[in-house]
Amino acid sequence: MPEIRKVMLLIETSCAYGRELLLGIGKYSTIHGPWMFYKGPPHYAEGSEKKKVVSRLMKWANGAIIREPKNDKLLTLGVPVIVSPNVIEQMPNLPVIVTDCAAAGRIAAEHLLDHGFRQFAYCGFDDMPWSRGRGENFCKRITEAGFETHVYERSLSEIERFFDKEQIRLADWLKSLPKPVGLMTCNDDRSQQVVDACIIAGLHVPEEVAIVGVDNDELICNLSSPPLSSIPLNAQRAGCEAAELLDKLMAGEKMAGQRIIDRPTHVVTRQSTDILATEDRDVRQAVRFIRQHVKEVIQVADVVDAVGLSRRSLERRFRRAFGRSVHGEIRRVHVEYISRMLVETKLPISQIASTLGHRSAKHVARYFQQEKRMSPSAYRRRFGHK
Repeated sequence: MPEIRKVMLLIETSCAYGRELLLGIGKYSTIHGPWMFYKGPPHYAEGSEKKKVVSRLMKWANGAIIREPKNDKLLTLGVPVIVSPNVIEQMPNLPVIVTDCAAAGRIAAEHLLDHGFRQFAYCGFDDMPWSRGRGENFCKRITEAGFETHVYERSLSEIERFFDKEQIRLADWLKSLPKPVGLMTCNDDRSQQVVDACIIAGLHVPEEVAIVGVDNDELICNLSSPPLSSIPLNAQRAGCEAAELLDKLMAGEKMAGQRIIDRPTHVVTRQSTDILATEDRDVRQAVRFIRQHVKEVIQVADVVDAVGLSRRSLERRFRRAFGRSVHGEIRRVHVEYISRMLVETKLPISQIASTLGHRSAKHVARYFQQEKRMSPSAYRRRFGHK
């Protein structure tokens, strides 16, 4: 009978990210196990049980995956362990699961730029390294596009950071921003707080403040009013890769700062960014037509007919609003749809091409390669579920 790995999983499960990590770990175990898991004591456990975590790891577990270490002793026991990035500065040799903050910031910026925004803001938790990383990369992309980003700074006073007091401070900051503004938050929890602060400030979402967050926690996003746009993190894939690495560590591979990179892919658009930040009604109509016909092969002439302008006039006004041609927008919308299908489904490229009205998968693959700088199959290998 094969050896049964015993693995401790100290991963917070109240958010979607933690649960998705666990699903990925479970998938690996199903294929390569059997593994036994200890997920930490439940919230109703006696205090004495909660104090036994360190001793249980020492006596029972072959390895552990710990997202938020609550006890430094867990990291110095010599047991193979994979952790969150919050502790790598103190212990750089530990393997770590880390999000690609550069990609998250860039994707949020591109999303808001594509919606025509020219005013931008970022709201995060400035004492969290991952939040700062997402914000810095968002600001960098906005700067490259030639615009400025207004960044929310939390009060240094602990009292002023209490929820009710910070809501007022956040509402005042939102009122001070130029409108309409495209705003990125560090995660969906922060997005919900921004929505609540907008209500206090008397601001409309998305008409005055359009909000995009990170994590795509469907519970949080859909409980919000309006529902929140968000960038999903491929936590299931990260969980599967973390389990694979832990398996190697438990088999004797040394801990040497190995990194599991959690790569965001796209924006799941909901009502909080469902707006075009341009006053040109004909341009809005053109973009709406393109998005409504994403599953059809349309030409610039079709868009011109739908809007009722001359091609020259529409092209000029389109470039003024978005900085790209009508054909460029048709292509961009198609590629983004293909990207989502590659990540969220297992449909073959040929079937995705057929869904979009194309007879040739090679044609779709060719212009996808031009836009994304990689083939559809390479994109799926990198970002799809493992």
